[in-house]
Amino acid sequence: MIESSTISPEKWLIIVNPNAGSKKGARDWTKICHLLSQEGFDFHCVFTEHRNHAIHLTEQNLEKGYRNLVVVGGDGTMNEVLNGIMNQTKAPLEEIYLGMIPVGTGNDWCRTFGIPFDYKKAIHILKTKKIFIQDIGKVIYYKKNNTLQRYFLNVAGMGYDALVAKKTNILKEKGKGGPLAYIYFVFASLFQYKFMEGVIEVDDQIVFKGEIFSMNVGICKYNGGGMMQVPYAIPDDGFLDMMIIKKASKFIVIRHARKLYDGTLVNLPVVKTFRGKSIRIRSTGKIYLETDGESLGHTPFTYEIIPTVLKVIVGI
Repeated sequence: MIESSTISPEKWLIIVNPNAGSKKGARDWTKICHLLSQEGFDFHCVFTEHRNHAIHLTEQNLEKGYRNLVVVGGDGTMNEVLNGIMNQTKAPLEEIYLGMIPVGTGNDWCRTFGIPFDYKKAIHILKTKKIFIQDIGKVIYYKKNNTLQRYFLNVAGMGYDALVAKKTNILKEKGKGGPLAYIYFVFASLFQYKFMEGVIEVDDQIVFKGEIFSMNVGICKYNGGGMMQVPYAIPDDGFLDMMIIKKASKFIVIRHARKLYDGTLVNLPVVKTFRGKSIRIRSTGKIYLETDGESLGHTPFTYEIIPTVLKVIVGI
């Protein structure tokens, strides 16, 4: 194992997901590598080989002494790297810097922080190393009777949102899909989805009981390739923002789909929004979960906010 003293404080670890963006990560890595070299970056790159591999790569390389991390991938890869950062205990969080060169499907985290999809411009932002310290969320959930937890830095979706993410992820694992696939499943899955009974508590107060179509809990405001389902989310305010779509005619969802993109969906009578530091969700059946696009488990859920803990490199 490399001792931490052998890693220069200026050296960057580049974590590449070759499957990101329907294998765009693999296709474009040579170009990205050349641009990094042109800009004078001293870097070492590692490649993910399977789901959750970036978690372990992050843990291992932080232990070796790397502190400047860059994801070449999408929101799911960022989520794995975040969980690697939070799961380890060797590197103090205040010493870690996290940046991104987006090659993913949705690239929604980047939208909040002004990180362009143009590789050269994204690399220039890394070089300037302008820092924003953002909140992160933690969710406790269940899978096969086991209690698990996951950190997230963008948006967690439940119910219908999780179903759409799961279908999109199945295509992505086959090297297909993309933003258009996500939009397709938003409409194609409507008539097979069943509403679920749920009870929601925000900061220990019951705020909703009834049938639920979809829910989101956000640190940032974008998901689904530019949708704004939690438009009031502020990434460093110390609060979780929640949006609930209650039971409604599925034709209402179709008619108002454009409002997903400008944030005005929250103005509909069937939509409720809440803000708090903790959220608990129970249900009579299983409501499923995704965080930052990664499909996970099911209810019950407990969400917590961890304020201003993650140093990210931004363009805003």
